[in-house]
Amino acid sequence: MSTQAAERFTSFAQFYPYYLQEHSNPVCRRLHYVGSLLVLSILGYALFTQQWLWLLAMPLAGYGFAWVGHFIFEKNRPATFDYPLWSLAGDWVMLKDAFTGRIPF
Repeated sequence: MSTQAAERFTSFAQFYPYYLQEHSNPVCRRLHYVGSLLVLSILGYALFTQQWLWLLAMPLAGYGFAWVGHFIFEKNRPATFDYPLWSLAGDWVMLKDAFTGRIPF
């Protein structure tokens, strides 16, 4: 764990640069994007069809792709283990930042 990770962040604004640092590998980031978009697709499908059991697949899709990115490509421990809520928010902000060109896709 990096020195910065050992610190306790007091705001998302402090956490997000650390989060981006933990996602410096482009393949890892892209796997996060795939997982996030798949989560949205599953949610849309479940809402449209009213097949609510599909909602159980959302965490598997999102975390599955993300964790493959971390363990195989980034070779680090997902921030989700230490910062679950801020990491979840970080996924969506990172996706938005990729779509708006703030960070490389």
